[in-house]
Amino acid sequence: MALSLDTIVSLAKRRGFIFQSSEIYGGLNGCWDYGPLGVELLRNIKESWWREMTYRDDIEGLDASILMHPRVWEASGHVQSFSDPMIDNKTSKVRHRADHLIEGEIEKLRKKGRTDRADELQAKLDAAGDPAALFQLILDNEIKDPVSGTSDWTEVRQFNLMFKTHIGPLEETASVVYLRPETAQGIFVNFNNVLQSSRQKIPFGIGQIGKSFRNEINTKNFLFRTREFEQMEMQFFVKPGEDEKWYEYWREQRWNWFRDLGMTMEKLRMKPHAKLAHYAKAAVDIEYEFPFGWGELEGIHNRSDFDLSRHTEYSGKKLEYYEEATKERFVPYVIETAVGASRSTMAFLTDAYREEEVNGETRTVLRFHPKLAPYKLAVLPLINRDGMPEFATKLYHDVQRKFKTFYDTSGAVGRRYRRQDEAGTPFCTTIDGQTLEDGTVTVRDRDSMEQIRIPADGIMGYIQEKIGG
Repeated sequence: MALSLDTIVSLAKRRGFIFQSSEIYGGLNGCWDYGPLGVELLRNIKESWWREMTYRDDIEGLDASILMHPRVWEASGHVQSFSDPMIDNKTSKVRHRADHLIEGEIEKLRKKGRTDRADELQAKLDAAGDPAALFQLILDNEIKDPVSGTSDWTEVRQFNLMFKTHIGPLEETASVVYLRPETAQGIFVNFNNVLQSSRQKIPFGIGQIGKSFRNEINTKNFLFRTREFEQMEMQFFVKPGEDEKWYEYWREQRWNWFRDLGMTMEKLRMKPHAKLAHYAKAAVDIEYEFPFGWGELEGIHNRSDFDLSRHTEYSGKKLEYYEEATKERFVPYVIETAVGASRSTMAFLTDAYREEEVNGETRTVLRFHPKLAPYKLAVLPLINRDGMPEFATKLYHDVQRKFKTFYDTSGAVGRRYRRQDEAGTPFCTTIDGQTLEDGTVTVRDRDSMEQIRIPADGIMGYIQEKIGG
Protein backbone atom coordinates (compact mmCIF):
# COMPACT_ATOMS: atom_id res chain seq x y z
CA MET A 1 0.00 0.00 0.00
CA ALA A 2 1.29 3.44 -0.92
CA LEU A 3 2.52 5.60 1.94
CA SER A 4 0.25 8.58 2.60
CA LEU A 5 1.31 12.01 3.76
CA ASP A 6 -1.20 11.76 6.61
CA THR A 7 0.67 8.74 7.95
CA ILE A 8 3.92 10.70 8.11
CA VAL A 9 2.27 13.74 9.70
CA SER A 10 0.61 11.52 12.33
CA LEU A 11 3.85 9.73 13.17
CA ALA A 12 5.75 13.02 13.30
CA LYS A 13 3.40 14.39 15.97
CA ARG A 14 3.00 11.15 17.96
CA ARG A 15 6.72 10.51 18.24
CA GLY A 16 7.76 14.13 18.77
CA PHE A 17 9.35 14.95 15.43
CA ILE A 18 7.18 17.84 14.21
CA PHE A 19 4.32 19.82 15.79
CA GLN A 20 2.00 22.43 14.31
CA SER A 21 3.16 25.89 15.36
CA SER A 22 0.96 27.54 18.02
CA GLU A 23 -1.32 24.50 17.99
CA ILE A 24 -3.16 25.41 21.21
CA TYR A 25 -4.35 28.59 19.46
CA GLY A 26 -5.50 26.77 16.35
CA GLY A 27 -2.11 26.74 14.64
CA LEU A 28 -0.40 29.04 12.16
CA ASN A 29 -0.39 27.87 8.54
CA GLY A 30 2.98 27.27 6.99
CA CYS A 31 4.87 27.21 10.30
CA TRP A 32 6.05 24.12 12.19
CA ASP A 33 7.89 23.35 15.43
CA TYR A 34 10.54 20.65 15.74
CA GLY A 35 10.01 18.40 18.75
CA PRO A 36 12.64 16.42 20.73
CA LEU A 37 13.27 13.86 17.97
CA GLY A 38 12.75 16.30 15.11
CA VAL A 39 15.28 18.82 16.34
CA GLU A 40 17.88 16.05 16.63
CA LEU A 41 17.13 14.76 13.11
CA LEU A 42 17.33 18.29 11.70
CA ARG A 43 20.56 18.99 13.59
CA ASN A 44 22.13 15.74 12.33
CA ILE A 45 21.20 16.58 8.73
CA LYS A 46 22.71 20.04 9.07
CA GLU A 47 25.83 18.65 10.76
CA SER A 48 26.29 16.09 7.97
CA TRP A 49 25.96 18.82 5.33
CA TRP A 50 28.31 21.17 7.18
CA ARG A 51 31.02 18.54 7.49
CA GLU A 52 30.59 17.48 3.89
CA MET A 53 30.73 21.02 2.53
CA THR A 54 33.07 22.98 4.79
CA TYR A 55 35.49 20.41 6.26
CA ARG A 56 37.67 20.76 3.16
CA ASP A 57 40.37 23.24 2.19
CA ASP A 58 38.45 25.16 -0.50
CA ILE A 59 35.20 26.11 1.28
CA GLU A 60 34.75 28.57 4.15
CA GLY A 61 31.79 28.93 6.50
CA LEU A 62 29.64 32.00 7.10
CA ASP A 63 26.60 33.02 9.14
CA ALA A 64 25.15 36.23 7.68
CA SER A 65 22.43 38.34 9.25
CA ILE A 66 18.78 37.70 8.38
CA LEU A 67 18.14 41.45 8.10
CA MET A 68 20.16 43.16 5.38
CA HIS A 69 20.28 46.55 3.69
CA PRO A 70 17.21 46.84 1.41
CA ARG A 71 19.44 47.69 -1.56
CA VAL A 72 20.69 44.09 -1.41
CA TRP A 73 17.27 42.90 -2.56
CA GLU A 74 17.05 45.54 -5.28
CA ALA A 75 20.39 44.39 -6.67
CA SER A 76 19.42 40.72 -6.52
CA GLY A 77 16.15 41.36 -8.35
CA HIS A 78 13.93 40.22 -5.51
CA VAL A 79 12.13 43.54 -5.08
CA GLN A 80 11.23 43.67 -8.76
CA SER A 81 10.64 40.03 -9.66
CA PHE A 82 10.47 37.72 -6.63
CA SER A 83 6.78 37.01 -6.99
CA ASP A 84 4.28 34.26 -7.73
CA PRO A 85 1.18 34.43 -9.94
CA MET A 86 -1.88 34.65 -7.67
CA ILE A 87 -5.53 34.01 -8.51
CA ASP A 88 -8.64 34.11 -6.30
CA ASN A 89 -11.86 32.18 -6.63
CA LYS A 90 -14.78 34.56 -6.05
CA THR A 91 -17.08 31.83 -4.72
CA SER A 92 -14.82 30.07 -2.20
CA LYS A 93 -12.66 33.15 -1.46
CA VAL A 94 -9.65 30.79 -1.63
CA ARG A 95 -6.38 32.04 -3.08
CA HIS A 96 -4.22 29.85 -5.32
CA ARG A 97 -0.99 29.97 -7.26
CA ALA A 98 -2.08 30.04 -10.88
CA ASP A 99 0.74 27.81 -12.11
CA HIS A 100 -0.04 25.23 -9.40
CA LEU A 101 -3.65 25.07 -10.56
CA ILE A 102 -2.47 24.29 -14.07
CA GLU A 103 0.05 21.74 -12.78
CA GLY A 104 -2.80 20.06 -10.92
CA GLU A 105 -4.77 19.82 -14.14
CA ILE A 106 -1.74 18.30 -15.88
CA GLU A 107 -1.47 15.68 -13.14
CA LYS A 108 -5.17 14.80 -13.53
CA LEU A 109 -4.70 14.33 -17.27
CA ARG A 110 -1.75 11.99 -16.71
CA LYS A 111 -3.71 9.90 -14.22
CA LYS A 112 -6.45 9.55 -16.84
CA GLY A 113 -3.86 8.35 -19.37
CA ARG A 114 -4.17 11.47 -21.52
CA THR A 115 -0.42 11.96 -21.71
CA ASP A 116 -0.44 13.76 -25.08
CA ARG A 117 -2.88 16.35 -23.76
CA ALA A 118 -0.86 16.66 -20.53
CA ASP A 119 2.38 17.18 -22.46
CA GLU A 120 0.72 19.81 -24.63
CA LEU A 121 -0.55 21.72 -21.59
CA GLN A 122 2.84 21.42 -19.88
CA ALA A 123 4.52 22.94 -22.95
CA LYS A 124 2.07 25.84 -22.88
CA LEU A 125 2.69 26.35 -19.16
CA ASP A 126 6.46 26.40 -19.73
CA ALA A 127 6.00 29.01 -22.45
CA ALA A 128 3.61 31.20 -20.45
CA GLY A 129 5.59 34.34 -19.74
CA ASP A 130 3.16 36.57 -17.87
CA PRO A 131 0.01 36.51 -15.68
CA ALA A 132 -2.26 37.11 -18.66
CA ALA A 133 -0.98 33.97 -20.40
CA LEU A 134 -1.55 31.89 -17.25
CA PHE A 135 -5.06 33.27 -16.87
CA GLN A 136 -5.87 32.38 -20.47
CA LEU A 137 -4.64 28.80 -19.91
CA ILE A 138 -6.94 28.48 -16.88
CA LEU A 139 -9.90 29.75 -18.91
CA ASP A 140 -9.13 27.70 -22.04
CA ASN A 141 -8.82 24.48 -20.04
CA GLU A 142 -11.86 25.22 -17.85
CA ILE A 143 -9.87 24.62 -14.69
CA LYS A 144 -12.10 24.69 -11.62
CA ASP A 145 -11.45 25.70 -8.04
CA PRO A 146 -10.82 22.46 -6.04
CA VAL A 147 -12.80 23.94 -3.10
CA SER A 148 -15.97 25.29 -4.70
CA GLY A 149 -15.87 23.46 -8.02
CA THR A 150 -16.49 26.72 -9.87
CA SER A 151 -14.57 28.65 -12.51
CA ASP A 152 -15.44 32.03 -11.02
CA TRP A 153 -11.91 33.48 -11.10
CA THR A 154 -10.31 36.86 -10.65
CA GLU A 155 -7.53 37.75 -13.07
CA VAL A 156 -4.02 36.50 -12.31
CA ARG A 157 -1.75 39.04 -10.65
CA GLN A 158 1.78 38.96 -9.28
CA PHE A 159 2.36 38.70 -5.52
CA ASN A 160 5.76 39.52 -4.00
CA LEU A 161 6.83 36.84 -1.54
CA MET A 162 9.11 38.85 0.72
CA PHE A 163 8.08 39.67 4.28
CA LYS A 164 8.47 43.36 5.10
CA THR A 165 9.29 44.81 8.49
CA HIS A 166 10.67 48.10 9.83
CA ILE A 167 13.86 49.08 11.64
CA GLY A 168 13.47 51.73 14.32
CA PRO A 169 10.41 53.26 16.02
CA LEU A 170 8.72 54.70 12.92
CA GLU A 171 6.98 52.65 10.27
CA GLU A 172 7.89 54.64 7.19
CA THR A 173 9.30 53.93 3.76
CA ALA A 174 12.85 54.81 4.81
CA SER A 175 12.80 52.19 7.59
CA VAL A 176 11.64 49.22 5.48
CA VAL A 177 13.75 46.06 5.58
CA TYR A 178 12.96 42.51 4.51
CA LEU A 179 13.25 39.10 6.11
CA ARG A 180 15.61 37.39 3.70
CA PRO A 181 13.93 35.02 1.21
CA GLU A 182 17.23 33.14 0.69
CA THR A 183 20.64 32.89 2.32
CA ALA A 184 22.67 33.30 -0.88
CA GLN A 185 22.79 37.10 -0.94
CA GLY A 186 24.52 37.22 2.46
CA ILE A 187 27.32 35.20 0.87
CA PHE A 188 27.64 37.42 -2.18
CA VAL A 189 27.87 40.70 -0.27
CA ASN A 190 30.58 39.16 1.94
CA PHE A 191 32.69 37.94 -0.98
CA ASN A 192 35.49 40.47 -0.42
CA ASN A 193 35.46 40.02 3.36
CA VAL A 194 35.84 36.25 3.19
CA LEU A 195 38.37 36.38 0.33
CA GLN A 196 40.64 38.80 2.19
CA SER A 197 40.36 37.28 5.67
CA SER A 198 40.69 33.62 4.62
CA ARG A 199 43.38 34.19 1.94
CA GLN A 200 41.56 31.74 -0.31
CA LYS A 201 42.29 31.45 -4.01
CA ILE A 202 39.86 30.83 -6.86
CA PRO A 203 38.22 28.33 -7.05
CA PHE A 204 36.76 28.42 -3.56
CA GLY A 205 33.35 28.39 -1.92
CA ILE A 206 31.40 29.93 0.96
CA GLY A 207 28.71 27.91 2.71
CA GLN A 208 26.12 28.75 5.30
CA ILE A 209 23.04 27.35 7.03
CA GLY A 210 20.24 29.68 8.03
CA LYS A 211 16.58 30.62 8.18
CA SER A 212 14.74 32.11 5.22
CA PHE A 213 11.21 33.45 4.94
CA ARG A 214 8.70 33.53 2.09
CA ASN A 215 5.14 34.76 2.27
CA GLU A 216 3.79 31.85 0.24
CA ILE A 217 0.34 32.23 -1.33
CA ASN A 218 -0.49 28.66 -0.32
CA THR A 219 1.43 26.49 2.08
CA LYS A 220 0.94 22.78 1.59
CA ASN A 221 2.31 19.27 1.93
CA PHE A 222 3.60 19.49 5.52
CA LEU A 223 7.22 20.73 5.55
CA PHE A 224 7.52 20.96 1.79
CA ARG A 225 6.14 24.47 1.31
CA THR A 226 6.30 26.66 4.41
CA ARG A 227 6.69 30.33 5.22
CA GLU A 228 9.66 29.88 7.54
CA PHE A 229 12.29 27.31 6.61
CA GLU A 230 15.98 26.55 6.82
CA GLN A 231 18.43 26.40 3.93
CA MET A 232 21.91 24.97 3.44
CA GLU A 233 23.58 26.88 0.62
CA MET A 234 27.06 27.00 -0.85
CA GLN A 235 28.30 29.43 -3.49
CA PHE A 236 31.43 28.23 -5.30
CA PHE A 237 33.40 30.97 -7.08
CA VAL A 238 35.25 29.94 -10.25
CA LYS A 239 37.09 31.47 -13.16
CA PRO A 240 34.94 32.17 -16.24
CA GLY A 241 35.47 29.35 -18.69
CA GLU A 242 35.84 26.78 -15.90
CA ASP A 243 32.22 27.06 -14.75
CA GLU A 244 30.85 24.13 -16.75
CA LYS A 245 33.46 21.77 -15.29
CA TRP A 246 32.61 22.80 -11.73
CA TYR A 247 28.87 22.69 -12.44
CA GLU A 248 29.19 19.03 -13.38
CA TYR A 249 31.42 18.37 -10.35
CA TRP A 250 28.88 19.76 -7.89
CA ARG A 251 25.99 17.95 -9.57
CA GLU A 252 27.77 14.67 -8.81
CA GLN A 253 28.87 15.64 -5.30
CA ARG A 254 25.42 16.66 -4.18
CA TRP A 255 23.80 13.54 -5.65
CA ASN A 256 26.31 11.39 -3.78
CA TRP A 257 25.50 13.10 -0.45
CA PHE A 258 21.92 11.83 -0.54
CA ARG A 259 23.09 8.39 -1.67
CA ASP A 260 25.67 8.09 1.10
CA LEU A 261 23.06 8.92 3.74
CA GLY A 262 20.94 5.98 2.64
CA MET A 263 18.30 7.68 0.49
CA THR A 264 16.40 5.25 -1.75
CA MET A 265 17.96 6.04 -5.11
CA GLU A 266 14.88 4.98 -7.10
CA LYS A 267 13.05 7.86 -5.40
CA LEU A 268 15.60 10.46 -6.52
CA ARG A 269 15.99 12.06 -9.92
CA MET A 270 17.83 14.92 -11.61
CA LYS A 271 15.50 17.30 -13.42
CA PRO A 272 16.91 20.13 -15.59
CA HIS A 273 14.99 23.41 -15.45
CA ALA A 274 12.60 23.88 -18.36
CA LYS A 275 12.95 27.67 -17.97
CA LEU A 276 16.05 29.30 -16.53
CA ALA A 277 15.91 32.07 -13.93
CA HIS A 278 17.21 35.49 -14.91
CA TYR A 279 20.57 34.81 -13.23
CA ALA A 280 21.16 31.25 -14.45
CA LYS A 281 23.29 29.84 -17.24
CA ALA A 282 22.32 26.26 -16.31
CA ALA A 283 20.19 24.72 -13.57
CA VAL A 284 19.09 21.29 -12.37
CA ASP A 285 17.05 20.10 -9.41
CA ILE A 286 17.50 16.97 -7.32
CA GLU A 287 13.93 15.80 -6.72
CA TYR A 288 12.48 13.22 -4.33
CA GLU A 289 9.28 11.26 -4.85
CA PHE A 290 7.16 12.25 -1.85
CA PRO A 291 3.71 10.71 -1.17
CA PHE A 292 2.20 13.69 -3.05
CA GLY A 293 4.57 13.30 -6.03
CA TRP A 294 7.98 14.59 -7.12
CA GLY A 295 9.30 17.67 -5.32
CA GLU A 296 12.55 19.63 -5.32
CA LEU A 297 15.10 18.96 -2.56
CA GLU A 298 18.10 20.79 -3.93
CA GLY A 299 18.99 23.07 -6.80
CA ILE A 300 22.41 23.19 -8.47
CA HIS A 301 22.81 26.34 -10.54
CA ASN A 302 25.41 27.98 -12.73
CA ARG A 303 24.64 31.60 -11.78
CA SER A 304 27.28 33.05 -14.16
CA ASP A 305 28.68 36.40 -12.92
CA PHE A 306 25.23 37.89 -12.39
CA ASP A 307 25.30 38.26 -8.59
CA LEU A 308 28.73 39.79 -8.07
CA SER A 309 28.23 42.08 -11.08
CA ARG A 310 24.88 43.33 -9.81
CA HIS A 311 26.17 43.99 -6.30
CA THR A 312 29.15 45.82 -7.79
CA GLU A 313 26.75 47.98 -9.80
CA TYR A 314 24.42 48.77 -6.90
CA SER A 315 26.99 49.18 -4.11
CA GLY A 316 29.80 50.83 -6.05
CA LYS A 317 32.25 48.32 -4.51
CA LYS A 318 34.20 46.07 -6.84
CA LEU A 319 33.58 42.38 -6.19
CA GLU A 320 36.27 40.79 -8.31
CA TYR A 321 39.30 38.54 -8.13
CA TYR A 322 42.91 39.25 -9.07
CA GLU A 323 44.80 36.22 -10.35
CA GLU A 324 48.49 36.74 -9.69
CA ALA A 325 49.69 34.05 -12.09
CA THR A 326 48.05 35.69 -15.11
CA LYS A 327 47.91 39.29 -13.79
CA GLU A 328 44.21 39.20 -14.67
CA ARG A 329 41.20 40.70 -12.91
CA PHE A 330 37.78 39.14 -13.42
CA VAL A 331 34.35 38.80 -11.84
CA PRO A 332 34.02 35.15 -10.80
CA TYR A 333 31.23 32.90 -12.00
CA VAL A 334 29.23 31.17 -9.27
CA ILE A 335 28.14 27.55 -8.98
CA GLU A 336 25.40 27.31 -6.36
CA THR A 337 24.20 24.32 -4.38
CA ALA A 338 21.04 25.14 -2.42
CA VAL A 339 19.28 22.46 -0.39
CA GLY A 340 16.39 22.82 2.02
CA ALA A 341 17.19 21.52 5.50
CA SER A 342 13.47 21.43 6.28
CA ARG A 343 12.60 19.61 3.05
CA SER A 344 15.51 17.22 3.54
CA THR A 345 14.19 16.40 7.01
CA MET A 346 10.81 15.58 5.50
CA ALA A 347 12.42 13.50 2.74
CA PHE A 348 14.66 11.48 5.07
CA LEU A 349 11.74 10.93 7.47
CA THR A 350 9.50 9.75 4.63
CA ASP A 351 12.19 7.59 3.07
CA ALA A 352 12.99 5.88 6.37
CA TYR A 353 9.39 4.84 7.08
CA ARG A 354 8.58 1.14 6.90
CA GLU A 355 5.74 -1.11 8.06
CA GLU A 356 6.91 -4.71 8.41
CA GLU A 357 5.25 -7.92 9.58
CA VAL A 358 7.15 -9.61 12.40
CA ASN A 359 5.76 -12.74 14.07
CA GLY A 360 2.25 -11.94 12.91
CA GLU A 361 2.40 -8.33 14.10
CA THR A 362 3.12 -5.10 12.24
CA ARG A 363 6.08 -3.12 13.42
CA THR A 364 6.63 0.48 12.36
CA VAL A 365 10.29 1.28 11.90
CA LEU A 366 12.26 4.31 10.73
CA ARG A 367 15.36 3.04 8.96
CA PHE A 368 17.46 6.19 9.29
CA HIS A 369 21.13 6.06 8.43
CA PRO A 370 22.81 5.86 11.88
CA LYS A 371 24.42 9.28 11.29
CA LEU A 372 20.97 10.86 11.04
CA ALA A 373 19.09 8.91 13.72
CA PRO A 374 17.96 11.20 16.59
CA TYR A 375 19.06 8.65 19.21
CA LYS A 376 22.03 6.41 18.49
CA LEU A 377 21.43 4.00 21.38
CA ALA A 378 18.71 3.03 23.85
CA VAL A 379 19.81 1.55 27.18
CA LEU A 380 17.30 -0.94 28.60
CA PRO A 381 17.73 -2.69 31.99
CA LEU A 382 15.86 -6.00 31.71
CA ILE A 383 14.30 -5.62 35.16
CA ASN A 384 14.35 -2.83 37.73
CA ARG A 385 16.22 -4.68 40.47
CA ASP A 386 19.26 -6.83 41.28
CA GLY A 387 21.71 -4.07 40.36
CA MET A 388 20.65 -3.84 36.72
CA PRO A 389 19.31 -0.26 36.90
CA GLU A 390 22.52 0.94 38.54
CA PHE A 391 24.68 -0.70 35.86
CA ALA A 392 22.40 0.59 33.09
CA THR A 393 22.37 4.14 34.48
CA LYS A 394 26.16 4.30 34.57
CA LEU A 395 26.40 2.96 31.00
CA TYR A 396 23.77 5.44 29.85
CA HIS A 397 25.62 8.41 31.32
CA ASP A 398 28.93 7.22 29.85
CA VAL A 399 27.53 6.88 26.31
CA GLN A 400 25.46 10.07 26.59
CA ARG A 401 28.64 12.12 26.78
CA LYS A 402 29.31 11.33 23.12
CA PHE A 403 26.08 10.07 21.56
CA LYS A 404 22.46 11.08 22.05
CA THR A 405 21.09 8.17 24.12
CA PHE A 406 17.69 7.13 25.48
CA TYR A 407 17.07 5.36 28.79
CA ASP A 408 13.88 3.28 29.10
CA THR A 409 12.66 1.04 31.93
CA SER A 410 8.93 1.00 31.13
CA GLY A 411 7.20 -2.20 29.99
CA ALA A 412 8.37 -5.49 28.53
CA VAL A 413 11.64 -5.31 26.64
CA GLY A 414 9.90 -6.28 23.39
CA ARG A 415 7.58 -3.27 23.65
CA ARG A 416 10.56 -1.06 24.39
CA TYR A 417 12.24 -2.34 21.22
CA ARG A 418 9.15 -1.41 19.21
CA ARG A 419 9.12 2.12 20.61
CA GLN A 420 12.75 2.57 19.61
CA ASP A 421 12.09 1.13 16.15
CA GLU A 422 9.43 3.79 15.63
CA ALA A 423 11.85 6.49 16.79
CA GLY A 424 14.52 5.22 14.38
CA THR A 425 17.07 4.29 17.08
CA PRO A 426 19.59 1.99 15.33
CA PHE A 427 20.82 0.11 18.42
CA CYS A 428 19.42 -1.02 21.76
CA THR A 429 21.51 -2.50 24.53
CA THR A 430 19.95 -4.66 27.24
CA ILE A 431 21.44 -5.13 30.70
CA ASP A 432 20.50 -8.52 32.16
CA GLY A 433 21.66 -11.06 34.74
CA GLN A 434 24.65 -12.15 32.66
CA THR A 435 25.82 -8.53 32.54
CA LEU A 436 26.32 -8.56 36.29
CA GLU A 437 28.33 -11.77 36.01
CA ASP A 438 30.70 -11.06 33.13
CA GLY A 439 30.22 -7.39 32.17
CA THR A 440 28.74 -8.12 28.73
CA VAL A 441 25.55 -6.62 27.31
CA THR A 442 23.15 -7.53 24.51
CA VAL A 443 23.17 -5.21 21.49
CA ARG A 444 20.14 -5.43 19.20
CA ASP A 445 20.25 -4.08 15.63
CA ARG A 446 17.15 -2.11 14.53
CA ASP A 447 17.09 -3.27 10.91
CA SER A 448 18.02 -6.94 11.16
CA MET A 449 16.72 -7.35 14.76
CA GLU A 450 19.73 -9.60 15.38
CA GLN A 451 21.33 -9.57 18.83
CA ILE A 452 24.94 -10.05 19.85
CA ARG A 453 26.79 -9.85 23.16
CA ILE A 454 29.75 -7.55 23.58
CA PRO A 455 31.66 -6.17 26.60
CA ALA A 456 29.87 -3.16 28.04
CA ASP A 457 33.04 -1.10 27.82
CA GLY A 458 33.10 -1.74 24.06
CA ILE A 459 29.71 -0.19 23.33
CA MET A 460 31.14 3.23 22.47
CA GLY A 461 33.54 1.81 19.91
CA TYR A 462 30.80 -0.39 18.48
CA ILE A 463 28.50 2.58 17.83
CA GLN A 464 31.35 4.67 16.43
CA GLU A 465 32.24 1.90 13.97
CA LYS A 466 28.64 1.40 12.86
CA ILE A 467 28.06 5.12 12.34
CA GLY A 468 31.18 5.27 10.21
CA GLY A 469 33.10 8.13 11.79
